[in-house]
This record gives sequence, structure tokens and C-alpha cells, in this order.
Amino acid sequence: MSETPTLFSKIINGDIPCFEISKGDNWLSFLDINPRRTGHTLVVPHEPVGHLAELSPQQLSDLWEGVIETQRVLSKYFKTSDFLVGVHDGALAGQEIPHVHIHVIPRTKGDGGRSLLACWPDAPAIGSVEPNFPVLEKMHKEIKDANK
Repeated sequence: MSETPTLFSKIINGDIPCFEISKGDNWLSFLDINPRRTGHTLVVPHEPVGHLAELSPQQLSDLWEGVIETQRVLSKYFKTSDFLVGVHDGALAGQEIPHVHIHVIPRTKGDGGRSLLACWPDAPAIGSVEPNFPVLEKMHKEIKDANK
């Protein structure tokens, strides 16, 4: 944990204002100031850590309850039960603020959003190529071996 409060810690502490959507004992959700789409909301735990694995079990559980509660609140306004829920778990994954946060983005018919595959536009479409089972099997074995 950093000694300097993160931007999200400052928001949680009330030092920086936000457009709160919902909150619990260990989390806060608020509208993203740089939304990818209308209603883009962030759910942040009170623990200022950069990776999900660094959260206490209670904070992790509460964080996901916060995601569900945030979806419930947004569902009423956007009249949808469909959401993109995303996590950039660490800097190399695209996390810009070193404080775990879950993106909750309401999805509605014709909203212009795309799937996760849009992050890798040069990857072949699902189902367009045969799976390379020998390569997958080799990687699977190597992952298992690395964890012995």
C-alpha cells in the first residue's frame, strides 16, 4: 500500500467530490468522470490496493456485493439488466489509478458498445479458426507445473 492516498481514497474520504450512485460499509460507487458510455460507473473498495488478490476476503466479497447493488440502481434508470463489468487488475492490464476498481457499464440495445474482443481487434473472431489443442495442452501443463 502506498503512503500517499490514491485518487479513489480521496473520493471515499470526501476530499474530492463525486457523483455517488451507491455505497456500502466497505465500498463506494460513483459515475466515472471520463465515461466510455452514459452511466459508466466505478465501484471501489475502501482498501487502497492495486490488485484484487491484495484485498482482504471481506473487502473482496463486499466489493462484488457493491457491483450487484450498483447494477440494481442503474437498472432502474437505464431499464436494462445487462452490463459490461470489467476490471483492469494492475498497471500492465490498463489500470490507471493504483486502486482496485470495477467498471460497471449499462448496456442497451443499439448503444454502440462492442464485446471484449474489441480490445484485440486483430484477434480472429470466435469460431473462425480451429482451436490449437496441442498448444493449449502444452500451456496448461506448463501452468500446472509452475504451480507445483
